[in-house]
Amino acid sequence: MGLKSVLYAKIEMKANKDVFYDVFTNKPHLISTMCPLHVQGFELLDGVIGTVGSKICLMYTFEGKKKISKQIIETIDHEKKVLTFKEFEGDVVDIYDNFKSTLHIETKGEINLVSWTIEYERPNENVPELVNFLDFIVGMTKAVDDHHVKMN
Repeated sequence: MGLKSVLYAKIEMKANKDVFYDVFTNKPHLISTMCPLHVQGFELLDGVIGTVGSKICLMYTFEGKKKISKQIIETIDHEKKVLTFKEFEGDVVDIYDNFKSTLHIETKGEINLVSWTIEYERPNENVPELVNFLDFIVGMTKAVDDHHVKMN
């Protein structure tokens, strides 16, 4: 049993929250176009894009190195704008166990917020927390948001 960790970030959006949510739900293949410095490729491994149980693969660059992430979509809640991805194969789960990331888009007053929660287990105290990886996700989120702002 590893050391359980949870990291959380909230980012204010400028773009339309529905369009942003649609990218991660129904058009993840476009993410590499919107933030090519972060994500370089997408592949649907199994299932149908935008459905629970579908399996996807993302090719990305983290800390200057090419990485891969194979994920299954565990949760889609269109009403609450929540998506949960569980990595089942890839560079992160080669080191960390039970890695999940959850995207939640919410509105507080006039402000739209993107929240990311990452949950995982470290095998021991010598393995670092994934703070840099959370920073990477925040950077990717801002790049997708900026892309949509420029489009309007």
